[in-house]
Amino acid sequence: MAKHETPLLDQLETGPWPSFVTDIKREAESRAKNERNIEYQIPQDCCDDLLGVLELSFKHGRTHWKHGGIVGVFGYGGGVIGRYCDQPEMFPGVAHFHTMRVSQPAGKFYTTKYLEEICDLWERRGSGLTNMHGSTGDIIFLGTTTPQLEEVFWELGHNLNQDLGGSGSNLRTPSDCIGQARCEWSCFDTQDICHDLTNEYQDELHRPAFPYKFKFKFDGCPNCCVASIARADLAFVGTWRDDIKIDQEAVQGYVNGEFPPNGGSHAGRDWGPFDIQKEVIDLCPTGCMRYEDGKLEINTPECYRCMHCINVMPRALRIGDDRGCSIFAGAKAPILDGAQMGSLIVPFIKVEAPYDEIKETVIEPIWDWWMEEGKNRERLGELMKRQGFQKLLEVTGFKPDPRMVQEPRTNPYIFWKEDEVPGGFDRDINEFRKYHQR
Repeated sequence: MAKHETPLLDQLETGPWPSFVTDIKREAESRAKNERNIEYQIPQDCCDDLLGVLELSFKHGRTHWKHGGIVGVFGYGGGVIGRYCDQPEMFPGVAHFHTMRVSQPAGKFYTTKYLEEICDLWERRGSGLTNMHGSTGDIIFLGTTTPQLEEVFWELGHNLNQDLGGSGSNLRTPSDCIGQARCEWSCFDTQDICHDLTNEYQDELHRPAFPYKFKFKFDGCPNCCVASIARADLAFVGTWRDDIKIDQEAVQGYVNGEFPPNGGSHAGRDWGPFDIQKEVIDLCPTGCMRYEDGKLEINTPECYRCMHCINVMPRALRIGDDRGCSIFAGAKAPILDGAQMGSLIVPFIKVEAPYDEIKETVIEPIWDWWMEEGKNRERLGELMKRQGFQKLLEVTGFKPDPRMVQEPRTNPYIFWKEDEVPGGFDRDINEFRKYHQR
C-alpha cells in the first residue's frame, strides 16, 4: 500500500514510454516487502517519501529540496551532492537524501558481478535508486543519509576498488566513447587516454580549486557518440589527415542495391532505391565529392571528415590511416551565458601515450590561464568569449589557423592582430573567402 497519494505523478505513467515514476514505485514496493531480508541502513520507506515530496513539488509548482551546506567524505571536496528536504516532518525518509557520484570505468565496460556488487551496496546503504549514467558520465547513487556517506565510500574503495567521481568546481569525471574496443571508426584509444588523464589529475578531480566545473570528453571519431563537441570544456574528437579509403566495387554494390545503406539501420525507408547523388554527394557539407562514370572521388583537402558518407556506405568507405584527434575548447550548456559549441584550437595532434604533449601544451596552460583570470562560476567558454579567442592562443602558444574559423567575421570573439595578417587589414577579404570556397 502506497504511503502517499500521487495523482499528478501517476499521469507520468500513462504515456507509451517507460516512466521513472514506475521505477521508484517498484523500488518502494520491494523495500516495503523486503523479501531478500536486507538490513537497510537508511529509512526503509525513503522511496515512498521521495514520491511524496515530488508530488508536493508538482502540486506547488516549486521544488522542496534545499541547499543545506557542504557535505562530503573525508579528504574529498567533490563526489557528493548534498540534498535536504524542506519538509522533513512530512517526509522523514528523505529529510537528507544525498547523491553520490561514482567514477565510471573507461568505455563504461562492466562485469555482471561488479554491477551486482554496487547494486547490493546501494540497496543496503542507500535508496537502491541509480542513474546509469549522469550527463558527466558517472554512476549516480540517488539518495542516502549523512552517516552512510563514509560507509559507502569505504566499501567502494576497499571492496570494489572503485573511486568517487567529480562534483563541484573541479575536474569532472572524464568520459569517453567505446573507442577501439568495439568501433572500427575510432581514430585513437579513447579508453586509454581517458583512464590515463583520470589517474594523472586526481587532485584536480577530488579537491575543487577551479572557478567552476571542467570536463574532458573523448570521441573516437567525428560521429561524437558522447557529444564532446557540445558538452566538454576540452573535447577530443578523433580524425585523420590522409585520404578516406574507397572500395569502388563496394560503391557499385550500394548503387546497384546489393548492400543496404546506413548498415540497414533505416529499415522501412520509403523514399525508393538508394540514390548516391541525393543521399551522399548532395549532402556533403563541403561539396568535396563527385560520382562520375561509376567512380567515386573525394577531394581530401576540402573534406571536413563529417562521417556522413562513411555512415551511409560503411562497406565502401573507411577512415584514413594517419590518425589522431582534433581538440575543441569551450563547449557548455547555458550557465552565465548561453550554450556554446567547442571552438577548434588544435586541428590535428597525435594521441600517443603517455600523452605528455597534450598535457603540457594544451591542458595545463589553459588551466593556468582560466584559474588566474576566470570569475567565480565562469566556464572556460565564457572566459574565451570575454577575453577573446586570441588570448587563448597566446596562453597556449598555438598559432592562428584558418581552420579555426569558417570565414572571417563569422565568430564574434576571434580577433586578428595586424602583424598576423599578411599585407595588413587592407588585404582583400576575398582571399580569405577563396580559402573556404565550397
